[in-house]
Amino acid sequence: MEPNVTEPQNWSVKMLVPEMEWLWSTTVLLVPTVVLLTAGVFYLYSLVLGLISKTSVRNKVVLLSDVLTGLGKECASLFHRGGARLVLCGRDWDGLEELSEELSHASDPAVTFPVKLVLLDFGDMDSLPEAVEEVLECYGCLDVLILNSSMKVKAPAHSVSLEIDKLLMDNNYFGPVTLTKAVLPTMMSRRTGHILLINSIQAKLPVPFRSTYAASKHAVQAFFDCLRSEVEEFGITVSSINHTFISSTATGEQRRPLWNWLYSQKPLGVSVDEVATEIVKTLHNRRREVLIAPSLPKMAVYARSFFPNVFFAVMAAGVKDAAAAAENLQ
Repeated sequence: MEPNVTEPQNWSVKMLVPEMEWLWSTTVLLVPTVVLLTAGVFYLYSLVLGLISKTSVRNKVVLLSDVLTGLGKECASLFHRGGARLVLCGRDWDGLEELSEELSHASDPAVTFPVKLVLLDFGDMDSLPEAVEEVLECYGCLDVLILNSSMKVKAPAHSVSLEIDKLLMDNNYFGPVTLTKAVLPTMMSRRTGHILLINSIQAKLPVPFRSTYAASKHAVQAFFDCLRSEVEEFGITVSSINHTFISSTATGEQRRPLWNWLYSQKPLGVSVDEVATEIVKTLHNRRREVLIAPSLPKMAVYARSFFPNVFFAVMAAGVKDAAAAAENLQ
């Protein structure tokens, strides 16, 4: 009589069925659990960030320059909710008033302070003394100075006029430096304060066709690097945040010059939320220098320092590729 070979097979199948059912039920339960845990982590992170922003600026006098940019508005909203005594500066009075109304409508007046507005245009150096005087009259002192102003130009170096060069230097260097020098005496006398420069990665990583912009960012970075050591004995912290391109939306893949992959929009850029979050963290932990960029631009910064000849060759190749692409389009 031949052995029955089907019975062991049927037995193994019967054993696999409940095991598969157990795995399926476990998976069904595990997925929502992971989703809930992830949501909980993000909620706790936002809660901690909110607490940090409140402890960092609560009841402190905070000045934001060029507040009408996307980053400036985000910081103004964040610090206003955190209970800061805000001094908001910009070159458009109507825009400042509109932002002030938005902040007042979106906040609880029981835990926030009315914002003070100052018309400030770094491109008009003659108007700065009056604006600085008005800034100091708001509260008599500053606890936190956030320099967010920036003007850009993209063109070959030989085609940029000296007037444009000077305008960029006024906005990106002389303006922030003038305002800083004006408020420093009160910080030094009180032996406290935090100066935070929102700068560009191009202070460390210059790319073609942005010579004047990169030069102004190099200059202001050097000034605040020197200032940091000079004022440390007075209890004043000087921080700089160097970020790559700020973008709120991602861009599609397309043919671009090589250096644009080092300094471009998403996915190599950063969002307004990322920079604002880093500003809050920097005010809290008083870090001296922060670089916000994806991995490739960070690697390029190190390549510029340790392998300059390779970096310059890559940049030159990118310019040649751009010129060739432009000829093909003609």
